Amino acid sequence: MAKKEPTNEAENPYRIALRRLKRAFLIVGFFSAAINVLMLTGPLYMLQVYDRVLSSGSVATLQGLFVIVVILYGFLGIYEALRTKLLSRASYRVDQAVGEAAFGFWLKAGMIENRENFNPVRDLDMVRNFLASPAILGLFDLPWIPIFLTVVFIIHPWLGWLTVFGALVVLVAAGLNRLMSRGPTKEAIQRDNVERSFVEHTRRNAEPILAMGMMDSLTARWRDMHRATLSRYQQGGDRSELFAAFSKAFRLLLQSALLTLGAFLALRQEISPGMIIATSIIAGRALAPVDQVIGHWRTIARAIEAHTRLKGALDLLPPAKKRVDLPRPNGHLKVINVTKLAPRGTAVSDRPRILERVNFELEPGDGLAVMGNSAAGKSSLARLLAGVWEPSLGEIRLDGATLDQWHPRELGSYIGYLPQRVEMLPGTIAENIARFDIRAQDKDVIEAAKAANIHEMILKMPDGYATHVGTSEQPLSGGQIQRLGLARALYGRPRLLILDEPNSNLDTKGSEALDNAIRSLRATGTTVIVMAHRASVVHAVNKILILHEGKLARFGPKEEIFQQAMQTVPSGSEVDDEGDVEPTKKSG
Repeated sequence: MAKKEPTNEAENPYRIALRRLKRAFLIVGFFSAAINVLMLTGPLYMLQVYDRVLSSGSVATLQGLFVIVVILYGFLGIYEALRTKLLSRASYRVDQAVGEAAFGFWLKAGMIENRENFNPVRDLDMVRNFLASPAILGLFDLPWIPIFLTVVFIIHPWLGWLTVFGALVVLVAAGLNRLMSRGPTKEAIQRDNVERSFVEHTRRNAEPILAMGMMDSLTARWRDMHRATLSRYQQGGDRSELFAAFSKAFRLLLQSALLTLGAFLALRQEISPGMIIATSIIAGRALAPVDQVIGHWRTIARAIEAHTRLKGALDLLPPAKKRVDLPRPNGHLKVINVTKLAPRGTAVSDRPRILERVNFELEPGDGLAVMGNSAAGKSSLARLLAGVWEPSLGEIRLDGATLDQWHPRELGSYIGYLPQRVEMLPGTIAENIARFDIRAQDKDVIEAAKAANIHEMILKMPDGYATHVGTSEQPLSGGQIQRLGLARALYGRPRLLILDEPNSNLDTKGSEALDNAIRSLRATGTTVIVMAHRASVVHAVNKILILHEGKLARFGPKEEIFQQAMQTVPSGSEVDDEGDVEPTKKSG
């Protein structure tokens, strides 16, 4: 199967969501224009009071002006509320449009090439919070700075040029702030992602960490990572805070300079006294968005990084395929020249081969035991057969159709998969067995539990099938988790069952239940594949495949493979107590 190329921009759900926000952004831009125009209400009102009301002594004029001011500020409040509400709703729409794709990507990130460094769920959270934060309001106000500068120029060109000079100084400070804080902030975010991953992995492995006295060492390692992350955040924050303090102080100085120049011009009878105060307020308002952007630069920088990563991550989503509803498969499996390359490396020739040109075919009702040494490629083959991984080369066909021709939900209902490491998700036992299918029937859940021989065990638990698992409040033994995972794999009577080391945590009773379940499913036409080290699993299968260093060493009926293996055992060799079967090459 050829490797899928990254999707184009039109199929990226995040890019689509951003395009759909254009209308909302245009409306927010309109409200921002109205708000910034209404911001002139205070300076103009003050100008009229100083130059008209006080000189004329007219109370009626003052009352009329005040009524107008009340109305204008009322509209300003309404527009501000609408602008904030629109951005808040826009952030939720982006989350709703992208959330499922981001979660699905994150769920498969560790299993698919070139995706393990992305966390689109966290990045989407950052983008959503930014869209609803005050930081974005400053960006919408920046384009309207020329309005205030124009008003200042109308009052007097000298005041206008002084304000332009002040605006240029503040803008240069903002540019330097971004340039000098971008590197430390980006590095801090990367370190923070590594630290979060480290914390999550240590939490999930708390038992061996505590048992083997590793807590102090790992705590020291986390402390060093955390300090390095905080150091870079602090370095970027210090620079940003320095520029923010400079911008604020310079804006206050500029207002005083404008008052001084305005007073000088008033003494020369070129402007009125009211214009002095109005100019100072207008100039301060012109520079306010720059101050707001600098003050929230850390939030803006994180949002920009998250935005870039989110676009890049979802660009890797495969293009949507039009699928036809295929009939329920019988279980005929055909593996054709399947090769799987290791994810690292640039050129194909430089990438190690986990599996190389594996070929075999199974009929409905066949049972196959895949055996071999550690690192022979058994678990990798299981992931490929289950559709978790995609082959780098070759094809896997179920009833003649490649796995990507099926809709993932439909294919999942036809496949039962028990991975080597089994964990229960937070929820009830019934929900876990039913794969969290809201349409699940109780009888199907109980049938799967009985097939795994854990029905009685479940009934003995505090709330039976409604017992909550997947948390520390209801701990389960390794064997119980393994058998619940087996019940989950058996749910819905799958047509293809893939079990990776299913008896690693099972006692004798559990192993017997496993053998009985395999025989029962094979009798109904289900194709069963078991990855195992031990020969004990072969009792319920009829075929054996032996892998050696990622290559197919032997494949055929069970009796024939065992007979060949006994003929090639060197003289004096012994089979260990567990019956492990080691692949050997034929002589000659």
